[in-house]
Amino acid sequence: MADVISPWTVGRYASPSSAAQYAEKLLKPDLAWCHQNEIDYLPVVFPGFSWHNMNDGPSDQIPRLRGQFLWSQFLQAKKAGVSMVYVAMFDEVDEGTAIFKCANDVPIGQKSKFVTFEGLPNDFYLKLVGKGTKLIQGDVSLGANLIDSHRDRIAVGTATPKNDEHN
Repeated sequence: MADVISPWTVGRYASPSSAAQYAEKLLKPDLAWCHQNEIDYLPVVFPGFSWHNMNDGPSDQIPRLRGQFLWSQFLQAKKAGVSMVYVAMFDEVDEGTAIFKCANDVPIGQKSKFVTFEGLPNDFYLKLVGKGTKLIQGDVSLGANLIDSHRDRIAVGTATPKNDEHN
């Protein structure tokens, strides 16, 4: 017996397109099965990933793409019809999944290398998760864009980041 199923998907896909494939092949059927069996479904979304400090893997094993990777997962979850998501992880700096405020000016050394927020504001991912929450709740449309990283405000438009003179 279970009240909720939450598959741990960190590392299962590594790009917006593979996140879309995962949603089509697994998330949607899993969600349908859960609905049929009256079980809640809690998919996991994550901003990127790195095991560099744990096993010397690449520092951007699954790149964040300035928020586009995480936002694409929110969009796919909403399109699939989920009612909630779990964001991995609030404070996992070592695995490169942290969404809490982080500095872009990190200590430099050969032993420990940390994924930065690629020059984005230190609260960018907190705001992005807030907007993703509104998307899942139906308060933001599927056509909504990420946070405009250069103006530190919410922008509405397409589902991909804007390219402008600051990129």
